[in-house]
Amino acid sequence: MSVPMLKIGAVLSTMAMVTNWMSQTLPSLVGLNGTIISSEATHERIVSGLYPGSEEGWQVYSTASDPDGRCVCTVVAPARNLCKRDPRSQQLRLLTEQVQNVSQSMEVVDLRTSRDLQYVRDSEPLLRGVDGRLHTYVTNPRTLTAKGLQELKGQMSQLRPLLSVVEQYRLDLQTLATLRLELLNLSIILSAIQEEIGAYDYEELQQRVLLLETRLHSCMNKLGCGRLTAVSSPITVRASGSRFGSWMTDAMIPSSDSRVWSMDGYYKGRRVLEYRTMGDFTKGQNFVQHLLPHPWAGTGHVVYNGSLYYNKHQSNILVQYHFRSRSVLLQRSLSGAGYNNTFPYSWGGSSDIDLMADETGLWAVYTSIPNAGNIMVSRLDPRSLEVLQSWDTGFPKRSAGEAFMICGTLYVTNSHLAGAKVHFAYHTNSSTYEYTDIPFHNQYSHISMMDYNPRERALYTWNNGHQVLYNVTLFHVIRSDG
Repeated sequence: MSVPMLKIGAVLSTMAMVTNWMSQTLPSLVGLNGTIISSEATHERIVSGLYPGSEEGWQVYSTASDPDGRCVCTVVAPARNLCKRDPRSQQLRLLTEQVQNVSQSMEVVDLRTSRDLQYVRDSEPLLRGVDGRLHTYVTNPRTLTAKGLQELKGQMSQLRPLLSVVEQYRLDLQTLATLRLELLNLSIILSAIQEEIGAYDYEELQQRVLLLETRLHSCMNKLGCGRLTAVSSPITVRASGSRFGSWMTDAMIPSSDSRVWSMDGYYKGRRVLEYRTMGDFTKGQNFVQHLLPHPWAGTGHVVYNGSLYYNKHQSNILVQYHFRSRSVLLQRSLSGAGYNNTFPYSWGGSSDIDLMADETGLWAVYTSIPNAGNIMVSRLDPRSLEVLQSWDTGFPKRSAGEAFMICGTLYVTNSHLAGAKVHFAYHTNSSTYEYTDIPFHNQYSHISMMDYNPRERALYTWNNGHQVLYNVTLFHVIRSDG
């Protein structure tokens, strides 16, 4: 197999076979190369990754080790039909189907030849009678009477279909010989494939993958919040829309809901496209349209618990639009917040107010005249949009390319252009900040939206008309309770 599978190290030694099998592929895919376990007893490095699957377009990975270096859990969440998509498995299944088809064809031919032979047997007495009469008439032509000739013609007429039966029988014998040869060739190929892939039972492995998912998710639930240490190479999911825009999945609802939303542009937009799955979004199919009653400003939108939260055009009003009811549930002004390109990110685009979500809730990133254009972070109540608590980060918003929240920490990039880095981090839990140097590849050189999704543990970006995902590497704390 050329793609990774769910695996558990140490905890399930029976998966060692799969682990060894994937040892050459997994590190490069999920970014495990160079991973170092912290010497601190309570911190581990967690690697979350993304893999572009053939149907859904991406997958999420995570791994953790305990202080002794033993693998606690590894989450490599492949598409559920992973094994069935393996090229050799597909070839094996195709050949098996061909063998079945050949076998069925042989059964049909065998049935037909048996029927034809039976017809010949049934015609044998009539054929012997005609042969006897002809022999008599040839030996003594005088015995041929008008009545006898008429009877002979009648018997010959009854035997006429025998010619086509015999011809069909002859053709069936040729077909049967061809099918036997094809079956022999297929059997040789099947034996070679089975010898090549060894004793792996793909169906059994697939069942083991599904059974392990529950245990792995339980293990992942023990992981606490983490601190960003690296951003992976970009994965381009799709190229669509204009230079500016935003796209997202719901940051809160269960993972069984895989809808994707896309909002093209930053100025006076009202059209939101809702796709059924990530695969549909990648292909640009199976979507419905929501027409917002109020236009939006910027690209700092977020979908949280079934609602879209966005900044109303030419105002500092926050709007909650509920997708199911297709109605606005709430509007509230973000007091003092600048708008209409008063305090945007460095790329402009009316990006004054940036709404986002992480593991701890709903946030607003903005600034105002009283705090001299420095970035303000406010935690919001999603039910009322009231500000629960605010922090002044001291970082000038116009110097920021984009920003996103992970586990209550605001991360700020120093540019929206090529060569950008995650340059600054503000920790709301301790009201402290630090300067960071976390590079990432700005593949299309102009990022106008960058948000973290805590459910998927991935960064969603809109990069010059491309929708791009990034894997993040975090330090996590493994909770010991339970």
